[in-house]
Amino acid sequence: MASSTTVKGCMQKIADGSVHTPAGFKAAGLHAKVKRKRKDLGVIVSDVPASAAAVYTLNQIQAAPLDVTRESIAAGDTLRAVVANSGQANACMGKVGVADAYDMRDQTAQALNLDPLDVAVASTGTIGERLQMENILPGIAQLQPETNRAAANAFAESILTTDTCTKETCYATEIDGKTVHIGGVAKGSGMIHPNMATMLSFVTTDANIAPDYLQQALSEITDRTYNRITIDGDTSTNDMVLTLANGQAGHEPLHPGHPDWTHFMQTLECVCIEQSKQIARDGEGATKLVEVNVQGAPTDEDAGKIAKQIVGSDLLKTAVFGTDGNWGRVICAIGYSGVTIDPETIDIAIGPYMTLSQSEPVDFSEEAVTAHLQQDEVFIDVNLHLGDGTGKAWGCDLTYDYVRINAGYRT
Repeated sequence: MASSTTVKGCMQKIADGSVHTPAGFKAAGLHAKVKRKRKDLGVIVSDVPASAAAVYTLNQIQAAPLDVTRESIAAGDTLRAVVANSGQANACMGKVGVADAYDMRDQTAQALNLDPLDVAVASTGTIGERLQMENILPGIAQLQPETNRAAANAFAESILTTDTCTKETCYATEIDGKTVHIGGVAKGSGMIHPNMATMLSFVTTDANIAPDYLQQALSEITDRTYNRITIDGDTSTNDMVLTLANGQAGHEPLHPGHPDWTHFMQTLECVCIEQSKQIARDGEGATKLVEVNVQGAPTDEDAGKIAKQIVGSDLLKTAVFGTDGNWGRVICAIGYSGVTIDPETIDIAIGPYMTLSQSEPVDFSEEAVTAHLQQDEVFIDVNLHLGDGTGKAWGCDLTYDYVRINAGYRT
């Protein structure tokens, strides 16, 4: 049994948890030979129909699997399974790409004895290459979903592209005295920028919640989490966050007026924050996770916008890589964020070290700031002194390896 650690209130982090941990979910992943060696095909399955909610990339060019998934969810707001492949994105392939996405859905439904509209589809990889259906369709028939850690990890491996590691997490809370689990698995490494990224994230929960309330919760939390990460300023064609809630925990239905609604929202947000940070930390070529925290903004939306602008600045990202405590790059990003500010009231700190107070430079130890910038996690704090708005964003440094990886992405 997975061990747990109390994080906040009744919330617990499940040490070895993933998408299989919530009751009634199984997973599988295998090597279908789309890629040379690594796993490239996987499935998550709910034992019963699950309320479904999704958020998609805002890129106007969207891959065929997103349209197929929208259709499945719209048919009844529930799903039983999601099938995903890596290696090819099935994007910009015209009619043949749409047909291939439907074939993935139909083959998965047949293999699991489901209706095709019970199945969502996701793909990630190179744009403009046709799916290797001669490998994918037989691979789907070989998938054997199971409820164990190895199966969940196999799925996590099957969706990776340039990622260097899997990204899994799970938290638990109490609803009506019943234990509710929320598990997540994600991929994302490059071509990541709000809103969303070359990012797939799948969240499972045994919570009992209607699809419209689940969509409300996911959309709200996505704005504060997945939409606050940036690696390189590009927004992909395939990005999706998909959440399934199958009600197997056995509590009364959740809604915003439920006394434990806050517990559910906090736990779901913890899962999404952790997934977002895992993605940002694993940016292509990255050596450091960068977290920007903005306070004192006119609104939370303004704070989030400024935080994203700072963490997305190439000049700031290269300064972090070079361990250069150049706070001028931070205030510059604040100035062109598009948010109305007072140029005379800004505080900036790098780690615990104040570098600017009320827009006046502060003497600080360059050596101490450099030492902070050498850590695996770098923190930048900004206070605008204009209101109560707060917001965070996450990113990474920009390194020589980012250029090397992307210069040879297809070779």
